[in-house]
Amino acid sequence: MALTTPLQAEHQLDQLAGQLEHWRQTRSQAGAHIPEPLWAQAVALAAVLPPTRVAKQLRGKIAQLRRRLAAQPLLSAPAPPPGAGFVEVPLPPAALPGPGNLTVEFQRPDGARLHLHAPDTALPLLALVQCFLEGRACSN
Repeated sequence: MALTTPLQAEHQLDQLAGQLEHWRQTRSQAGAHIPEPLWAQAVALAAVLPPTRVAKQLRGKIAQLRRRLAAQPLLSAPAPPPGAGFVEVPLPPAALPGPGNLTVEFQRPDGARLHLHAPDTALPLLALVQCFLEGRACSN
């Protein structure tokens, strides 16, 4: 079961809830255990969505789901999605900043970079830098 987004996981949770309801209505014995493939799907969903949410929607016991989650082998953390990497393009010598120009480069701990070329008189530069370092959108 490949999960990529919480929205897809929510959709798959709805489908699994329907499958479990169908199984409950058609099972041969009242005390039959939930089939392993359905448990495997529930555990995979609980790795993406909050386990309490999964258990509640599936009308199952959170303790059983947590036990199965704990029994799963630890998987390596998924690789972060590829971002729009930073590519430095060297400027030709004629385009290098001259006197009266400001060149600043910032890098946040998450790897995002901001490279600015501005005249010395760029006063709103401080507000722009603060927005970048705080990771929020700026508006004028």
